[in-house]
Parts: sequence; structure tokens; C-alpha cells
Amino acid sequence: MKKFFVACFLMAALPLTAFADAKFEEGKHYEVIAEQVTPKAEVKEYFSFYCGGCNAFEPVAQSVAQKLPEGVEFKKSHVDFIRAASPELQNTLARAYLVAKKLGKGDKVASAIFNQIHRYRAPFANEQEIRSLVLLHDIDGETYDSAMKSFSVRGAANQMKKEQDALSESRVLSGVPMLVVNGKYKIINKSLGQSNMEAELVDLINYLLEKDAKTS
Repeated sequence: MKKFFVACFLMAALPLTAFADAKFEEGKHYEVIAEQVTPKAEVKEYFSFYCGGCNAFEPVAQSVAQKLPEGVEFKKSHVDFIRAASPELQNTLARAYLVAKKLGKGDKVASAIFNQIHRYRAPFANEQEIRSLVLLHDIDGETYDSAMKSFSVRGAANQMKKEQDALSESRVLSGVPMLVVNGKYKIINKSLGQSNMEAELVDLINYLLEKDAKTS
């Protein structure tokens, strides 16, 4: 009887991560795509405003971003390989999003761009149409124009392109949306249940963040 109670106590004392280990499996729920982790904890979504799946996922992405542990940043990296628009126009959209995020309007502008393309089915014909949409969100035209040409925004957009090319070449990035935790773990989207996808995704992200914390 004593051994029984000891066993029950040990089971109760097991950390929650032990149960997470049983719930999430490498190769089924996530893939290891790099040896090193990013300097700071992060979740990065590779996406395109022209991607229907990304449009459907956007509300989930914004909700998940609000549920991350303190100090963990949710980043979005726009890709330019969708054939619905030229790479140049897609680069403009990437920079427009970066400007909006810098000004604290990232989520609102992202939703507006998605709606323009997918809900209203009125894709952008040129850079001026993108500018007009962004300015509707209480962003000053002069501020927008200056930021679009700034070294920081252009550098961030170039970094998106650099990462896209490297991940595409290594065949890690074959479609969007794609989520990567700490630059090391690629989440396998099809492993997530449709009925409770957001909750399961949050659990998986937290598990991967904790996995790095334990090994760092």
C-alpha cells in the first residue's frame, strides 16, 4: 500500500512538460530545421497577403500573438513568390506592413490588406493604392513616405527576402502560412486539430519555447 501511495505522489509531482512531451512529437507536430535558436524567444509566421490560407489564418495569428508568454515576440515575414502579383509589388506590401507595425498599426493594416485582396476582391494595381489604404488608418502621408524609404524598413524587407530564399533553397519553406519557433522548430500545420486548432497551437508553441528554455 505504501508503494502505491508513493507511486501516486510521484505521478502527481511530474512536471506538466512531461505530459506535453507525450502530447507533441518531433516529426509529427514539429520539425527541427536548425541547430541554433534565435538570440531572443520568438514565433515567426511566413505568410503572403495573396495567400488564401494566410487570410483565413490571420485572426488566429493575431489571437495567438496576444497569448504568448511575456518577452516572446510574434513576427510576420512576408514572402514574394505568390504569382498573383509582381515581386516588386509584394515587396511594397511587405514594407507597408513593416511601417504600420512600427507605428503600432500592424494588425489593423494587415487585416485591411487581406480584406482588400480576399474579401473585396480588389487587388492592388500599384504602390499608390497600397499607400492610400494604409493612410486610412490614421497614418500621416509624410511619415509613411519617409518610413517606406528608410534604411531600417528597407533592411527589414531585404531580410525577409533573404530568409525566404534560404528556407526555400533548403526546402523548409514550401508553402505558407508557416510558423517557426525560435528559428529552430517548424510547426507542422496538418497535425493541428481543426476543432481546437488555436488552443492546441498555443500549447505546442509554449511547449517548444519551454523546450529551448530547458536546454539553454
